[in-house]
Amino acid sequence: MRTTLNLEEDALLAAQALARRQRISLGSAVSSLIRAAAQATPSPALATPLRGRYALAPVRDEVITTEHVRELMVREGI
Repeated sequence: MRTTLNLEEDALLAAQALARRQRISLGSAVSSLIRAAAQATPSPALATPLRGRYALAPVRDEVITTEHVRELMVREGI
């Protein structure tokens, strides 16, 4: 399929390098990169579920105490 894309320079250079390495067309290289990105496992930061307006914090092996909160407030200047 024919289409026009406006690519950032670094993305174009990466696609061109892949095309040269694999001896394929630029279009095939871009298609390959898009497919790889679409099948990639999302990073945990992007996969964090939302509940209402707030994201859920990842599970940790420590209990958050009032002292933890106070230390963070002091560190953040709150």
